[in-house]
Amino acid sequence: LPTEVHITPVPSLLSWVSDSNLMIFLPIIAYWIPSLLFHLIDKYDLFSKYRLHTPEELLKRNHVTMREVIKDVCLQQVLQMVVGWLLSLSEGQEMTGHEEVEIIGMLHNYMKVESAFVSLLAVTGVNSWALVNKLDKAVSFDWRLKLVESIYHYAIPLLRLWVAVFFLDTWQYFWHRTMHTVPWLYRTFHSRHHRLYVPYAFGALYNHPFEGLLMDTFGAGIGFKLAGLTQRQGLYFFTFGTLKTIDDHCGYKIPWDPFQFLFANNAAYHDIHHQGWGIKTNFSQPFFICWDRWLSTQ
Repeated sequence: LPTEVHITPVPSLLSWVSDSNLMIFLPIIAYWIPSLLFHLIDKYDLFSKYRLHTPEELLKRNHVTMREVIKDVCLQQVLQMVVGWLLSLSEGQEMTGHEEVEIIGMLHNYMKVESAFVSLLAVTGVNSWALVNKLDKAVSFDWRLKLVESIYHYAIPLLRLWVAVFFLDTWQYFWHRTMHTVPWLYRTFHSRHHRLYVPYAFGALYNHPFEGLLMDTFGAGIGFKLAGLTQRQGLYFFTFGTLKTIDDHCGYKIPWDPFQFLFANNAAYHDIHHQGWGIKTNFSQPFFICWDRWLSTQ
């Protein structure tokens, strides 16, 4: 075990702004910069062959003006920042310097599990200790420590991120589907978002304020807390989710778009949901389509 542990505050990702403030403001910045880019692509019709709808459809079929959309999005983002600020208060100052002690503790537990597993193999007649000794001689470094370090620094953060993503997908699927199956909820809240029959990028967060708070802000916030993400991991999670939902509403099927290449839940998939003939399907958002597949709503 280390003889001394020096606990210090985690340095900010950017020296001139704290991670807690970055977690609040980066998703807002990440919303408007790509949205502006897609708006310019729309305005100058730069990728017409990739459009899901014609410019005429965008003007004629939508039942809300762009000014109204911007106003409601800004309102939702104000609420989002308030919740983000409260989340940052609940987190407190993140500290570093304890990682080595935690890794040694994990290594100790790993050795217990390994010993129990090897003993179990020995009961079955396998000369498991000889296998372990051969592995120790064949590998020049302490492979157990390296394994535990890799789990600590990479596998556990990735698992936590997956938990946050899966929770958000689950939360949004069931609330989204409920908004469509309960007529009062649809008329009162969710119908506002469906004024956009032809979605465009900066309309991604055009919702009734209550719906935006419930489905997007609370869903992401609860996922963040449930998964035990750090503030640094949280800003990645919130920003990535923001970029993904913009892309899902961009109105283009672009083969070299990384989001659309990697995810089946993309702009073309979600556009079906915005059409009258597909409105009772494709509820999944923002990442995967597993719930649509599992519950036959794809």
